[in-house]
Formats: sequence, C-alpha cells, structure tokens
Amino acid sequence: MAHCNYNKFSHLFKLTTSNLNKPTVLRTGRDIQHAPQRCKYFIRFHKTSGPERSLQERQKQHMARGLPKQKPIAGVKQVIVVASGKGGVGKSTTAVNLALGLTANDPSKTVGILDADVYGPSIPKLMSLKGNPELTDNNLMRPLMNFGIPCMSMGFLVEDVAPIVWRGLMVMSAIEKLLRQVDWGLLDYLVIDMPPGTGDVQLSITQNVPIAGAVIVSTPQDIALLDARRGAEMFRKVNVPVLGIVQNMSVFQCPKCNHQTHIFGADGARALADTLGVQVLGDIPLHLSIREMSDRGQPVVVSSPDSPEAEAYRKVATAVVQRLEELSG
Repeated sequence: MAHCNYNKFSHLFKLTTSNLNKPTVLRTGRDIQHAPQRCKYFIRFHKTSGPERSLQERQKQHMARGLPKQKPIAGVKQVIVVASGKGGVGKSTTAVNLALGLTANDPSKTVGILDADVYGPSIPKLMSLKGNPELTDNNLMRPLMNFGIPCMSMGFLVEDVAPIVWRGLMVMSAIEKLLRQVDWGLLDYLVIDMPPGTGDVQLSITQNVPIAGAVIVSTPQDIALLDARRGAEMFRKVNVPVLGIVQNMSVFQCPKCNHQTHIFGADGARALADTLGVQVLGDIPLHLSIREMSDRGQPVVVSSPDSPEAEAYRKVATAVVQRLEELSG
C-alpha cells in the first residue's frame, strides 16, 4: 500500500461523513474511487499509536543530529551575548562598558569583545581601534587590543566606509571565522555584541557556541520593548538563559537645574522584566558624557571611572556576574 506525500497532489480535500464507518472520500486531480482498495494512493487518518510515537521520536532524534553541535571557543570560559530586538538603543555602548566594567570590578578577570554585527560594526569606533589583525603561526587572527580588552570585528577587515553587501551564507561564514579563527588566548568572559533583531547571526551563534547567558538592552519606550521581548523569547527558544534586562537611557538629568525627565518613558523595562520573570540588571541614564566619550573611543568606564554613569555600568557588570554564579551554582 503506497503512502503519498501531499506534494504529489495538485490539491486535496477531505470530506468527512456523518458515519465514521464510511470510507473517507478524497478528491484530487486524479480520478480516485471511493473504495480505498481501488485508490492508487491511499492516505490513512488515525490516532498515533505506540509504535508510531516511537517512530516520531526517532525522527526527532534524526532531525536533531542534523543541527550543528555546540563547540566551546578555545580558551574562553564563558560567553555573554548582549542583544536587543531593535537598533539604536545603545546595545554596543552597553556591551563595551559591560566588558570594561567586568575588568574594573575584578582586575584578575580577562575579558574580550567580539563584534558580531557584520553589517554595522561599532566596536572599532567605540574602542578606538584601527588596523588589520596579524596572523599567528597557526594562521589564527590576533585580536586588536585597547584598555586591556582584546577585540575582534569585521570592521578590522574592511575599509571604514565600505558597505558589506553579503547574502546570509557569506555572513554565516564570516561569523564562523570570527568565532573559530581568532587567537583569544585565555578569557574568563567573551562579550559578544550581537546585531539587532532575531535573524541568522543570532541563530548561528547560539547553535554553535555554548552561551552562558544573554543580556537584553532596551530603552523604556514601548516600541523598543516590543522588540526586546521578541529577542528575549528567541533566546529562550534556543535554551539560552536570559540574565536580565538593561534599561538604557532611563532618565535625562538637566546639567543646569538637575531636573530629571523620562524622555523615553518611565520603568518600561521593569514592567517587561516582570512579565518575562527576569531581573533588571541596571539603569543607565541618558547622559551627554556617555555619548561624547563613546564617539571619541574613550568609554565612560575608563575615561570617567568616578562618574555616576561609570558606576551604573559597573553595577550592571556586578549583576551579570551574580546571575552567572546563580545559574552555575
């Protein structure tokens, strides 16, 4: 008895009858008789039995074998991804200051930054780095370093203003090289600055590399929070722990009168955190010095370490480490 796939038919209708004992009537582009024994192709509709459930389980296992197996990055103990559903919320600035905050809080820890935003790399500008990576004797790229942080970015491999017009497969190949063909040395943490959204790059990294946790960055604005939630849900679907949410640009304080204004809304990220059942890792103010120092390639954590803005980033770094310890404990 032949079992057919639906794509063998131009269209298929199932006509249910009032009497379940009557044969099921199938209409296709072919002339099919009512009697199942006279039909060239016969489809059976029935409940899943025990043996068939076992078959389904084997099929799932077979499909799982087709997925890439996660392989740790050589020399890296823990990978932290910094992500957002939407661009323009300060994700890259947060990633850089988080990495610097981790080392500021504990100088014994070694931290690296990987810029996974192939189309719009920001790490070279934020970390004031230029040049092409040198190759080791093993043909691995040496990360460029500033402020004691080794960094790797597609921005080191192309000209500053050169657009990267690549299809998905080329992007995946580039991400694989940035992950596997870099001599990171020994790192306690590798902070990955993810591109905005929930696309190929996010799936590729989470499927290929064990991720210790994801940090979601969002402003309190409703439109940003919608995409931030999508990002958090994506990580949950791929079994990546969401460490928490960073509420960026939470409040603006007037430099003249110190009056505080919630330009993007108040505590929107806290409401989202409650909905998702995660914690708020910290609030970062909307401050002129953060923008100015970032544009100069002098992140506020190192350029103004005693400022309230730097302290806010260090608190985020402390909260991230605490969450990692809770998950590993």
